[in-house]
Amino acid sequence: METPKSHFIKTIIDEDLASGKVSKVLTRFPPEPNGFLHIGHAKSICLNFGLAEEYGERVSAHCNLRFDDTNPEKEDADYVASIKEDIRWLGFEWSGKERYASDYFEQLFDYAVDLIKNDRAYVCSLTAEQSREYRGTLTEPGRNSPYRERSVGENLELFTRMRAGEFAEGEHVLRAKIDMASPNINMRDPIIYRIRYAHHHQTGDAWCIYPMYDFTHCLSDAIEGVTHSLCTLEFEDHRPLYDWFVEQVETPARPRQYEFARLNLNFTVTSKRKLKRLVDEKLVDGWDDPRMPTLAAMRRRGYTPESIRRFCDAVGIARANSTVDVGMLEYEIRDDLDKHAPRAMCVINPVKLVLSNYPEGQQETLSLANHPKDETLGRRDVPFTRELYIDRADYAEQAPPKWKRLAPDAAVRLRGAYVIRFERAVYDAHGELAELHCSCDMDTLGKNPEGYKAKGVIHWVSAQHSNPAEVRLYDRLFTAENPEGDSDKDYTDWINPDSLNVREQARAESSLRTASAEQRFQFEREGYFCVDRYDSTPEKLVFNRVVSLRDSWSQGKK
Repeated sequence: METPKSHFIKTIIDEDLASGKVSKVLTRFPPEPNGFLHIGHAKSICLNFGLAEEYGERVSAHCNLRFDDTNPEKEDADYVASIKEDIRWLGFEWSGKERYASDYFEQLFDYAVDLIKNDRAYVCSLTAEQSREYRGTLTEPGRNSPYRERSVGENLELFTRMRAGEFAEGEHVLRAKIDMASPNINMRDPIIYRIRYAHHHQTGDAWCIYPMYDFTHCLSDAIEGVTHSLCTLEFEDHRPLYDWFVEQVETPARPRQYEFARLNLNFTVTSKRKLKRLVDEKLVDGWDDPRMPTLAAMRRRGYTPESIRRFCDAVGIARANSTVDVGMLEYEIRDDLDKHAPRAMCVINPVKLVLSNYPEGQQETLSLANHPKDETLGRRDVPFTRELYIDRADYAEQAPPKWKRLAPDAAVRLRGAYVIRFERAVYDAHGELAELHCSCDMDTLGKNPEGYKAKGVIHWVSAQHSNPAEVRLYDRLFTAENPEGDSDKDYTDWINPDSLNVREQARAESSLRTASAEQRFQFEREGYFCVDRYDSTPEKLVFNRVVSLRDSWSQGKK
């Protein structure tokens, strides 16, 4: 096991433990259940759960999973289920049962009442448009609401009636009474509660007022006794508000917030709102479309949890925002699969190859290694027959310089089998290549006779025994390095029209017939592929390309 990297958050925790400021470590992963988790969340998952694992060897250390479910209009129980599945797939388990901010709704309501009683909150009746006018700008201070000086008694009465459902949505809100002239716009009397007549996936119709995220998040941390509340840098300006709420009410703990740089990848969009738009507008085939950066999509495409964890570790934890090359993520999955994925043969764009001198009806069973360097992966039996399939791209009627595949007057070796020599090509009425006829050098099985050299090696499958397969060749979803950057274009304008290429006539070697869902292979000379977890059947195998053998983008593909 590799030694975990050090970073500034570990330094903080070490100092807190050494000074006695804390005697335990309690982190939390607090997703909002309004979409699927993406690769950016993986960094936070690995950080929060990883710290609990690491410090658990020295002190009491745990990581909670808490759903910050304060917006019932955008949340769904299906998102809750997917988030739990993704975390477990990455190899982590939370402390105890999962928690919900909605578990604390009654306590949060009581905290809001305490703020009103202490003249730290008031019911405001401005319209949304008026509230924006009164709030001010980044350069101009806000103005006090005309309802800011309502009496404590009137505020308590109105807030109680809000809970009872006596007002329409937008008629009133509860706001914290802080400072409308604050240079930090988050401190300008932020909204604490708003009226929403929406069914909640956990509490049903028990509530018609819902707390805002900034109010809920910090106090939920305090209720749970979180010692180190870790979030990304966009919440840095919210930290004064976090601390203010915790200081204003009596809570079991006083957590502290620390910010780290989020994970930004080029050629990628990681805004849940923007990813949801891709799904809603059917620009992709759902949240788990293998072109998406969601963890569910990456799993379906064939990424391993180990490669994602190693990627997050390689990126590291820092304070400065930066953009990581997606090639770094692709490197990790290549490296992982190169070591562990068994080899197999699949002809993606097949053309029939007839061995004219190979006896009709004869069949040999060849034993091929599943991995060139790992004998523990064993061997597999592959049938060899007179009629085979090879890939159309492995034949050229006019071979370019340094061509190492089949061509007139050229000899090539069939992987693990014989050397063959070109005889003739057969074309159909449309001028398309229909068949290739070659002779087979019968004394070259697994060896090269003295003075004999084939130009290259190509893969093949038996026409009789191979399986029909659909191969989905995935590429990056966006052609622009920064699809969300400053541009006249909408980010959807950068969608790569070649991000999915489906080959429905592929042929896979017979040993793949028993491949299980999510099993990964290196297809000889083609790339790394994964059995689709939903669509693949023994009768029609479906393979998703995880990643190519080499990074073609960094070599000039645009």
